[in-house]
Amino acid sequence: MGACAPRTAPRCRPVPVTGARGRRNVAPPPEVSGNSRRIAMANGPLHGVRVLEFSQIVAAPFLGCILADLGADVVKVERPEGDPHRLWGSVVPGEAKRFQSLNRNKRGIVVDLQQEAGRALVHRLVPAFDIVTMNYRYGLARRLGVDYEQLRELRPDIIYCELTGWGPDGPLASNGSVDPVATAFAGLIAGEGKLDAWGQPATVDCAPLGDLSCALAGAAGVLSALYHRAMTGEGQKVETSLLRSSIALQPYEVMREPVSDAVVRDPMLEDVRRVRERGGGYEEVIAARSAVGSDSAAWRGFHMAYATKDGVVQLGAVTPRTRAGVRELLGITDDPSDDPDFDALDPDSIAYAETRVAHIREAFASQTSAEIIERFTEAGVPVGPVNLPEELSDHPQIEAMGLMAEVEHAVTGLQRVVGPLVTLSKTPTGVRRASPALGADTDTVLREAGLSDEEIGQLRSDRVVA
Repeated sequence: MGACAPRTAPRCRPVPVTGARGRRNVAPPPEVSGNSRRIAMANGPLHGVRVLEFSQIVAAPFLGCILADLGADVVKVERPEGDPHRLWGSVVPGEAKRFQSLNRNKRGIVVDLQQEAGRALVHRLVPAFDIVTMNYRYGLARRLGVDYEQLRELRPDIIYCELTGWGPDGPLASNGSVDPVATAFAGLIAGEGKLDAWGQPATVDCAPLGDLSCALAGAAGVLSALYHRAMTGEGQKVETSLLRSSIALQPYEVMREPVSDAVVRDPMLEDVRRVRERGGGYEEVIAARSAVGSDSAAWRGFHMAYATKDGVVQLGAVTPRTRAGVRELLGITDDPSDDPDFDALDPDSIAYAETRVAHIREAFASQTSAEIIERFTEAGVPVGPVNLPEELSDHPQIEAMGLMAEVEHAVTGLQRVVGPLVTLSKTPTGVRRASPALGADTDTVLREAGLSDEEIGQLRSDRVVA
């Protein structure tokens, strides 16, 4: 039953977040590791919310980090051999840096869900958790007894968030998927238009965009479901996928709008169709996609990276005011691209855009990065250096933001991890602990669930837990 009618819900007293038999779930006091540079953690906005995470690789682990940074008690469940990411590029066996970065701020337990006793144990744990997150391959959660339909029988108000590759329905739903496959299908790789040395697609390797955006979408869904439950007492299932989030990153490209499409999209796809019909390769397809006019002539060159005398900077003049600033700083007096009647599809406009790029490139090459940044910043034009990500942990801006947190890892020692995505003034977010060693918190979590030492010992003897 709801606590109030939906129309008046925002003015109603929230339903407390409760665990089994109506007890309010209160997480144990935060155990903050590290020294003076750690990110402080009082009671975050999700203090008292408990999350049981069935995850591997990137998407669900990153979702767990987001929830943990908001104060939730996140318990990651691993198979006996551990998350495969523990071994990916590891220097310390079982403690790969990638794994550590995506699983900090959590506790960890090992349960063998292939055994009936393991599934029964998880069913015993679930009623004390508010949220379950999941990104196992299609159908595996159901076979292991940890799908939404089975777990909501144990706790009807459970919030269950499932991240999949292709979504729960459709002809591809049961296919395997990982970030490169999903982003390729979604057009993100082709949209970049970059080729490798063999003329094939250059994959986006800097970050798994599908995975990370899927995790962010999942977090938005979970927080929305928590609010709904606070207002009504109802739990629900949250679903998103690598495909859905990858498509959402391209609202302009995927959108259909008949007038614009008739001028730009439809002729381009007709050219692409002809290339494919005559057996043209991927490089020709990308060339055909790029050859058809678009609105890029209006802004080309104004947000590009340029070499300087001593480095590379990124220009970001995306508004009429900042583009006017670029023109004034560089003495560009014949650029009509912000005129109301400028036709970005006119061949002369497209040719002029290339001239503008050459002008800016020449001007930047004659100055140092520091000189350009100082001049353009004073004029209010966004510009900045092109950095390597490995250089940023000690940057003064990163330090001033308090973005790096010091925590102590049980195996690798003192480390600095990237902190929360957001800060809140009343309910501070933060990092409390490093990633867990495999099975580090199994006994503690089972004792919290009411299991005796004898029961835990028997489960260990039977290799149900570790």
